[in-house]
Amino acid sequence: MWDDAFPSFLIGLREGLEGGLIVSILVATLVRAGAKSRLPQVWTGVLAAIAVAMSFGAVLTFTAASLSATAQEAFGGTLSVIAVAFVTAMVFWMRRSARSLSGEIKEKVTGALAMGSGMLIVTSFLAVGREGLETALFLWTTARAAGESVGPMIGAGIGLVIAAGLCWGLYRRVLKINLTKFFTATGAVLIVIAAGVLGYGLRDLQEGGVLPGKAVFAFDLGQSIDPNAWYTTLVQGVFNLMPAMTWLQVLGYAAYLVIVMTLFVRGIRATAKPAPAQRVAEDKADKPAAVDAATVKASETAEAVEEKVVVEKDGAVAEASAEGPADGTDAPEPETEPESKPASEPASESGSEPGSEPASPADAEPVAAPTGGGRKRPAWLLPVAVVAVPAVVAAGIVAFGKSKPAGAPTIAVSEKECGKGFTPPKPGRQTFQMQNTGDKTSEVYLVDPATNAVYGEIEGLAPGTTRDLVATIAGGSYAWRCVPTGGKPVTSAAVRVSGGGGTKAVIPVSEEDLAGPLRAYKRYVDQGLATLTGQTQKLSDDLAGGDLDSARTDWLTAHRTYSSLGAAYGTFEDFDKKINGRVDGLPGGVHDKDFAGFHRIEYGLWHGASADELSGPAQQLHDDVVGLRKAFPTQDFDPGDLPLRTHEILENTLQFELTGDTDQGSGSNLATADANLTGTRELLDVLRPLIAKREPQLLTSIESDIARMQKLLDDAHHDGTWTPVEKLDATARQRLNGITGQLLEHLAPVPDLLEIRKSA
Repeated sequence: MWDDAFPSFLIGLREGLEGGLIVSILVATLVRAGAKSRLPQVWTGVLAAIAVAMSFGAVLTFTAASLSATAQEAFGGTLSVIAVAFVTAMVFWMRRSARSLSGEIKEKVTGALAMGSGMLIVTSFLAVGREGLETALFLWTTARAAGESVGPMIGAGIGLVIAAGLCWGLYRRVLKINLTKFFTATGAVLIVIAAGVLGYGLRDLQEGGVLPGKAVFAFDLGQSIDPNAWYTTLVQGVFNLMPAMTWLQVLGYAAYLVIVMTLFVRGIRATAKPAPAQRVAEDKADKPAAVDAATVKASETAEAVEEKVVVEKDGAVAEASAEGPADGTDAPEPETEPESKPASEPASESGSEPGSEPASPADAEPVAAPTGGGRKRPAWLLPVAVVAVPAVVAAGIVAFGKSKPAGAPTIAVSEKECGKGFTPPKPGRQTFQMQNTGDKTSEVYLVDPATNAVYGEIEGLAPGTTRDLVATIAGGSYAWRCVPTGGKPVTSAAVRVSGGGGTKAVIPVSEEDLAGPLRAYKRYVDQGLATLTGQTQKLSDDLAGGDLDSARTDWLTAHRTYSSLGAAYGTFEDFDKKINGRVDGLPGGVHDKDFAGFHRIEYGLWHGASADELSGPAQQLHDDVVGLRKAFPTQDFDPGDLPLRTHEILENTLQFELTGDTDQGSGSNLATADANLTGTRELLDVLRPLIAKREPQLLTSIESDIARMQKLLDDAHHDGTWTPVEKLDATARQRLNGITGQLLEHLAPVPDLLEIRKSA
C-alpha cells in the first residue's frame, strides 16, 4: 500500500503547495488593498474549485465503472495519457512562471475588485481550479495503475496536509523554503513517475484494442523475479515498471523520459545563467532592496498586526504583508500613509506602484453593504451553493447514468415473444431493457446465431420484471435466445449490424462439452483410489508389524496420493472428513475421539505414539478408503465442478498448506502442496481443449506460473526430505506465496469461461 502512496503523496504535496501559494497571494493582495471584507469571496471561489475537483474525480470513477472491461482499459489508458500531458505542462509552466506568478495574480485580483464580488469569486476559482483538476486526474490515474485506492488516497492526503502546513508557515513567516529548488527537485521526480504512468496507459490502450502490439513483449522477467517481493512491489508502485512490458510501453517510457528530462534540465541551466542584459535589468528592478519580483506590500497602521508570507527563491525573499487590528476585526486603511517610510522598503513588481504610495481610495475603503428595501442575503448562502452545486451535478450524473437511457429498446423475453421489439442496434455500447412477458422465470442471452457466441446474458429473470442488459455491439449478426425454466430454448430472428470495431464474446459451454473431460477425470480419480487402497494397506501393515520408520515413509506416500485427487473433494461426501479431516472445530483437539484419518496418524507418528496405539486408526483409514472406492462410481459428480476446482484446489493450498495450518508434526506441507499442484495440472489437462478454444493466451500464462511454482517446490525437496514451511527463509516463502497467488489470479477466469450456459 505504502509503495503506491508515494506518487500520490508527491502530487498532493506539490499541487497543494502551488495552490496554497496562490491562495496566500490572493489573501495578501486583498489585505494590502484594505479589502479584508472581501476575503470570504476568495474562500468561496477556493471551496468551489475544491468541490469541482472532487466531483470530477467521482464522475471519472463512475464513468469507468459503467464501461465494459475492454472499454475501461481504453478509457483509463486515454486518461493516463492526458494526465501525463497535464503533469508535464504543469512542471514546465511552474518553472517558467514562478517568478511572475505573484504579479500576475495581484493584477487579476486588483481588476476583480473593481468589477465586483462575483468577479473576485471567479478569479480565485480559476486560479485554484486548474490545480484541483490536475490533481484529481493524476490521482485517479495513479490509483487505477495501483489497482487500489487506499494507498494513493492516504499518500495524497498526507501530501496535502503537509502542503497546508508549509503554506501556513510561509504566511506566518515561521519558515523559509527555496521554492526554486523544491519545484525543480519534485519536477524531476514527477517526470520519472509520469513516464511510468504513460507506459501503463499505453498498455491499457493495447488491452483495449486501441493500439497494436498487445502480445509483443520487449521482456518478460516473470520467471526471474518474484512479482510479489517487496522490491518488485516498490518499483511497480512508484515507477509503474512491470516484470513484463511490451515494446510499445518500453519505447514510450524511454522516449518520454529522455526527451522531457533533457528539456527540463536544459531549462534549469538556462534559468540559472541569465544573460548579462537580463541581470542588469533585474539588478535595477531589485533596488533599493534585493527582493524577488513577486512582492506584495500592505500599508502599516499603528493598530495593525503584521503577518508576512516569506518565500525564498534563488536566494531572494518575497514578502506579503497582511494586516489587521489586534482584536481580529477589520479596519479600513487611513486615507494617507505616513510620509516617512523605511529606506529598505521594496518597490512593487511593476514599478508603477511604489511601496510608499498609498492605496487608491477605491481599494482602501471597505466595500459597503448594498442599501435598499431588499432583504440581505445570508452570508453562508453563496459558499454553500458553490460547494453543493458541483456535488449535486456529479450525483446527478451518477444517478441518471444508472437509469434507463433515452431510447433504450425494450425487448420481450418469453417462449412466444422472444426478441420482440429488437431492431438492428447501432455499434458501440448499448443498453437493452429485457422484460419477461411470459409466466416462467427465464434466462436470456444476446448471441451470434451462427456460432452461439454470447455477448450478454441475464439469469433468473422473473415474470413481469425488467432488467438492463448492457453489451458492446460491433459489426456482425445478433439474436436473442430465451431459455424458460423447464422449457426449450427459443431464438429470435437475427439482425445484422454493419460497421463498428471488434467486440469480445464468450463461446458458451454445454454439459455435453464437459462430458468428455468429466469421464477422463473420473478415470484418473478411480485409478488414484485404487493406488491409494494399496498404500493405506501397506501403512496399516507397517504399524501392525511395529515398523514406525516405514510407517512414516508410507504415510507420506499415501497422503500425497490422496492430496492429488483434490478436484473430487466435493463428491467424496462424508468420506473426506473421515480420511483427511482437520482438527479444527473438534472440542478435544488432537485428543478428540472424532479426530481420525491421515492427520490423526500423522500426529501420533511424529509425537511419540506407539505402533499399537496407531494400528487401530490406520486400519480404520484403510477401511474408509476401500469404502470410498466402492462408493465413488455411484456418487454424483457435477460437470460444472471441474472448472471450479481448477481454482479451489490451490486456493486451499494457499490457505492451509503454505501457512502450515494442517501440519501435525511431519513438516510435509510442501509435499502436500506439490501433490495439489499435480492434481491441478491433471485437471487442466482434461479441460485444455475447451480453454484453448476460448482463451489460448490464458493457458500460456497458467502454464508459466505452474512451472515457476513447481521449481520453487522442487527447491524445497532434497534427498527425499521436504523443508517444513516454517523453516523456509523469508525470501523463499514470499516467492512461493507470490507465485501461488499469481497462479490463482490466472486460474480465476476459468470457472466463468467454462460455465455451463443454456444458450449453447
